[in-house]
Amino acid sequence: MGSEEEEKKAQERIQQVTSHITNQPNTPRRRRKQSTSNGPPADYSDRLSQIALLEKMARTPDIHHRGYARQKRAGKLWVRERVDQLLDPGSLVEIGSVAGEVTWSKNTTSKEGSKKEEGDEEEEEVPTAFTPSNSVQGYGRLSGRKIVFTADDYTLRAGHADGALFEKTLYIEKLALSLRLPIIKLVDGSSGGGSVTTIRKQGFSYIPPLPGFEPVFQQLNMGIPNLGAVLGPAIGLGAARVTACHFSVMAANVGSLFNAGPQVVKGATFEEGLSMAELGGPDMHCRNGTIDNIAINEQDAFSQLHRVLSYLPNSGYSSPPIIPSPDPPTRREESLRSLIPRRKERMYDPRRLIHLIVDKDSFFEIGSLWGTTAIVGLARFAGHPVGIISNNCESSTGGALDALGSQKITKHLKLCDVMNLPVVQFVDVPGYAIGTVAERSATMRHGVNLAMAYYSTTMPVYNIVTRRAYGVAGGVMLDCRDPRMRVAWPSGDWGSLPLKGGIEVGHSFELKEAERKGGKELADELYAKLEAEYNHLMNPVRTANAFGVEQIIDPADTRSVICNWVSHFYEELMEERLARRRAGLLHASFA
Repeated sequence: MGSEEEEKKAQERIQQVTSHITNQPNTPRRRRKQSTSNGPPADYSDRLSQIALLEKMARTPDIHHRGYARQKRAGKLWVRERVDQLLDPGSLVEIGSVAGEVTWSKNTTSKEGSKKEEGDEEEEEVPTAFTPSNSVQGYGRLSGRKIVFTADDYTLRAGHADGALFEKTLYIEKLALSLRLPIIKLVDGSSGGGSVTTIRKQGFSYIPPLPGFEPVFQQLNMGIPNLGAVLGPAIGLGAARVTACHFSVMAANVGSLFNAGPQVVKGATFEEGLSMAELGGPDMHCRNGTIDNIAINEQDAFSQLHRVLSYLPNSGYSSPPIIPSPDPPTRREESLRSLIPRRKERMYDPRRLIHLIVDKDSFFEIGSLWGTTAIVGLARFAGHPVGIISNNCESSTGGALDALGSQKITKHLKLCDVMNLPVVQFVDVPGYAIGTVAERSATMRHGVNLAMAYYSTTMPVYNIVTRRAYGVAGGVMLDCRDPRMRVAWPSGDWGSLPLKGGIEVGHSFELKEAERKGGKELADELYAKLEAEYNHLMNPVRTANAFGVEQIIDPADTRSVICNWVSHFYEELMEERLARRRAGLLHASFA
């Protein structure tokens, strides 16, 4: 009986299927009515509209916001104004443009935009208030060069992490590392650092994390240009971020930098009434080497960032950019012959010397206000970028390297090494600085660190001995490469010790005996005789006779000599250096 029921059910099912598929031309098929339900648009225009609205809100300043009003009272640009002035027009591609805190509301409208009727309305979420993250970041171009950037918005919680997403900054740092793109940092505030209000918001305190610095140090050593500008108070983490750059500049009219602001200092050290400029303004930090350069204003700071980047590669795996120069490599400068005074006690202008030799208007000095016993910067020869190092005979030490001068050259050597910039040195060094001030400031310790930098870096160094080369400092600067690449001018003056002081040390017994036997007059006579003899023997031509100096050249020909050397390095040796760095056979280190 069970089988009969199953057979009956099977026949009924067959009939159902047959009737379903039988063609019935006289029976019109009923078209399914198109749904008029309130579904989202197929082209996602609702969400695109939300993004467009949020971006518009982020890019429109709230002139009534107290942070914006404070920014303008201080004479500072708003963050979006800074980005517009820094980047090439139309080159901004923002990352995280809608990151921030949004207040959403539901807006109910009819499907036709008419009066709503029961069952015929739709709801959509609309942002009614938006506090963007206080860091604008993304891609852009500087003079045609693609870069990534971060720009702090001090108007929102003074740049503290409470109002920012720290993940944005960490992401952009990793992006610069991965894509090998230069990174520009416009710092104004704590740059994502913490605030006590973070504890209240989270409900607990925390051990300060610092995940963002690992990619920064990797960038520094890979030669990915890190360029920073202080455009307001750089506090705590903000101060650390800009100080860790390859090059930094501070806008003198608005910039300052400190570990903690005046209120915190007041409670810790009882220093009251300090302004931001007094605590850490440009007069302090552009003179102690924390910040490299001072700028007149924010626009000048942007101009310096553009200028520095023009000498640097995208990373240490590529060559610095060559810009054709109208200045002929064979140009002779007759005035160089008389630039160095015959009297050794007289000084000359070393910056004028540099400007006369490099491509016209190509010298960009770095750190002119600190470490003033040395001059460093960037320049070009026949369009090829180089690093410049010179002693400064016009300094208070007469060109002798002190602690800050040694630190300055050390940093510059490392910069040139990671950026594949050959180094051109104009040497006029009487030695390391001496005296109690020099000893108290650890001149020899910093001098030895300088020696380590000379011997651990690998970029070629070409030396022009313009006058003096004495002592350990002279040996370090001129004997750090094998074979040596150096020439001298006929004004050369060198040895273990300068004659002044050296004669007294080397002939102390004879001079004392002369004074004992004939008084001071006889001792002075002997000194004058010894001085004349040594001056005769110290003719630099005699050194060249003994091949103690490889070549003495006409100062007027200095430019053509250097241009030949620099061009040869770029044409014949640069590619080999880049290949070794890419293969991991050659390592450079800035940090």
